[in-house]
Amino acid sequence: MNPLRWSFRAQCLLGFAACAGLLAFAIYMQIQMGLEPCPLCIYQRIAFAAVGVLFLFGALHGPSSRGGRAGYGVLTALAALVGIGIAGRHVYVQLLPKDLGSSCGPPLSFLAETMGPFEVFRTVLTGTGDCGNIDWTFLGLSMPMWSLVWFVLLAGWALYTGLCARKKRLF
Repeated sequence: MNPLRWSFRAQCLLGFAACAGLLAFAIYMQIQMGLEPCPLCIYQRIAFAAVGVLFLFGALHGPSSRGGRAGYGVLTALAALVGIGIAGRHVYVQLLPKDLGSSCGPPLSFLAETMGPFEVFRTVLTGTGDCGNIDWTFLGLSMPMWSLVWFVLLAGWALYTGLCARKKRLF
């Protein structure tokens, strides 16, 4: 079966399953492999969860109107664009030379205890801590690089799913 010809609901479920699988892999890497996530990794997980939840809402609602499907597609793509920004920042921090301070600061738990939520968000995105470390690679790409690839794919999938014209189907 060609997923490009699936119904809106099935395509949204596929997007949700991809996000759930990516989050499960991140948790596996943390628990089984001992890779502690940095603050930017946590924000990427939150972005994957948001994209996944929006895909799930689209699948459960399954709007029959073209505008409703487009709304879900655009909203999900916007959430993926936030993830692209976070993952892009993480890749930038990792690619900086170590002598230029390629880090992202103290652990997120310490920041949450000592600062307000907006200060924590600003501090994490300005980059100072262990975000510059590359602890894992696959096919020459670090985990934030793979996150960036997946966010781009999910944004494209959301736009395709929401904006593609299709015939009405039951599922």
